[in-house]
Order: sequence, then structure tokens, then C-alpha cells
Amino acid sequence: MSAFSRIRFSPFLAAFALFLPVTAVAQPRQDCTPAFSAVDDWQGADAAYSIPLKDGRVVWIFGDTLYGDKRVVTNNIPRMVHNSIGISHCDAGKWNLTYIIRKNPDGSPSEFFHPQHPKTWFWALDGFTTGKELWVTLLCIRNVPKPTSWAFDFATCGTDLARVTHLDDDPQKWQVSYFPLVPDGTGAYPSAASLVYGKDAYIFALYESGSRPNLLTRIPLNGLKNPQGSLTYLGTDNLWHPGFNPATAKAVMQHGTSELSVRYHPELHRWLSVLMNPAGLSNQVLLRTAPELTGPWTEGEVIYRIPEMDPSNPLYDKDTFCYAAKEHSEFESHGELLFTYVCNTTATPKLETEKNIYFPQVVRIAMPPVASK
Repeated sequence: MSAFSRIRFSPFLAAFALFLPVTAVAQPRQDCTPAFSAVDDWQGADAAYSIPLKDGRVVWIFGDTLYGDKRVVTNNIPRMVHNSIGISHCDAGKWNLTYIIRKNPDGSPSEFFHPQHPKTWFWALDGFTTGKELWVTLLCIRNVPKPTSWAFDFATCGTDLARVTHLDDDPQKWQVSYFPLVPDGTGAYPSAASLVYGKDAYIFALYESGSRPNLLTRIPLNGLKNPQGSLTYLGTDNLWHPGFNPATAKAVMQHGTSELSVRYHPELHRWLSVLMNPAGLSNQVLLRTAPELTGPWTEGEVIYRIPEMDPSNPLYDKDTFCYAAKEHSEFESHGELLFTYVCNTTATPKLETEKNIYFPQVVRIAMPPVASK
């Protein structure tokens, strides 16, 4: 997500602290634990949202993706495409993952989701399925001519939705259609987390104003033929309103992030959200809970401290920052929590030498007691 032209990569970075060891737990569902490494021409990426398909496969959505037979950085710019996907399945207890970088007609690498506006690109984020279709939120990004910070040489420019069909075919042949959702200038763009609940698709949006809260939008599944015309948002009056007006929307999470997971756990009778601590540069992974999707959401408790940002840990590097924490409940068994995060570097040339960074890192822990509160 350029992570590199802008150093994300994501607008929510992380920093330093103590390592909280992983707790041993029961065997995972499917007896399968995700793992990510360089394979073929896929050399690392961020984001790492996961979307289960009905046939047992899981589609992984990756942001800025390094590619080639090795990592290459030229003039501080990595060789990459702005998004790619992966497809995982578990066979006889073995994790299997195939990475897919879209190919142009001439065979050259390309984004899986192509930009629809001049001089922009997509960060592909969360998504959901309905029937035989996969829907993915696409955050429009453009470079800004005079960046005010090394970490923010980019700006958001709207949200589109991608409808992906022919999921039984070769992924290189999957058909992608694009639908506008929220235009540039809205100030909040639904994409941070997506899910289907009942007869609606819900999409969280980070509002870049005030305390930077997460807002909540929804689209009826029978309205996906015209997502923009069917979009509604939760207002400060706790009623759903047509369109999307962030200024009158309810702050569902008072302090939000641009990437997080939101999943319902029926055994806990709770909604859980895994995210990085949004309070500036932090190494803390938080768990928030709520009795309803619309809240009230807790502010969150620390459930993990990222070791790559602990000065006493061998993995520590002063240029490393970590972000993009999110849960993957399809790989959990009862009584456990599995999530990923990604680490990157402010010293871009280190991507060529520090091969242990810029892959999703997987953490499996016992379900924290706070999940029941």
C-alpha cells in the first residue's frame, strides 16, 4: 500500500515496547496455521486481509507487493505492484498458499485490481462474499506533489468496490468489475473492515477529522448492483441515513484506524475487533469488544506487544515500524485468537538486505479474558 513512495504504506504506524510471548493453545481449526514467505516472484507485501470462500479456500488481499526473483530497490523506490492476492487452503493439515500477481497481455506483472482514475492506484483492503461473488473494497490513492511528511506523501481519493466472479476458474482469469462507492473529497472512505451480517454488507470507514473515529456504512446485499445508490450510514441519532455524510455520522469507534478486523464470536456473544493502537506510533495490538456491531465498543486493551519494536529483542531495528493488525477467525479453534501484523522500514534500501521484514507475521494466542467483557 507506495508504501515506499510514502512508506506504506499504511497511515497507522507502530513503535517500541516489550514482547508478550505467545501462549500455547489447542489445535487450530483445519489443523492449519498461515505462514508467508517469498515464493516464485512474490517477495513480500502488507495488508493481509483474509476472506473465506464457501468452498473452504481463503482469499488473501495484499497491499504494495514486491516481486521478481529478488527484492530490488532503485533510487529508494522498491520494485512492486500496488496490490496482489493469494489463495490458501488446508490439505491433510498442511498449509498451502498460492500467490497471484496479475499478468498483462505481454506477461509483465501488474496490479490485480487496476486503477480506474488517472494518476491513481488502489490499495485493496477488506471484502466479503455473497452467492458466487467476491466483493473487495478499493481505497483510491494518489501522490501529493509536496509531501509534508516522509510518511505521508500520498492522499486518499475515494473508495470503489470490485466485484470478482468466475471464482472456480484460474485466478488469472477471474473477472473484475468496478463500482464507484464514495467520491474524492468525502473525508472518510469505507474500506477499513468489511463483513456481511444478516441481509447487509457493513463497511467501516476512518474519518480523517477530530479524533479520527471509525464510522459505519452498510449496503443491502440486494442493492449491490448499485452500491453507491444503495449506501447508507449510521448517524449520530443512531438511525440509518441514505448516502454518506461523515460530519453527521456516529463515531462507532471514537479512535479509529484505516485497517482493522471486525468479527462476531457467537461463543462469546461479542463482536471483536483487532487493531493497532491508534494513538500515534505504537507497538501495541489492541482487542476491542462490543455487544452489537454498532457498539458501544470498548476503547481496547493491549493483547500483544510486537517484538520487532522491542530494543532488547534480536529482531529489533531502529528503522522498523509495524502496523496492519487484524484477526483471521477462520483459522481459530475454540478458546484462541489468531491475528497478523506487518513490519516495514523507513530505510527503504533495507528491504534488499532485511529479508525477515515485510511479510505478514502470524500470532496465535489464547483468547484474552477481556474478550468476554
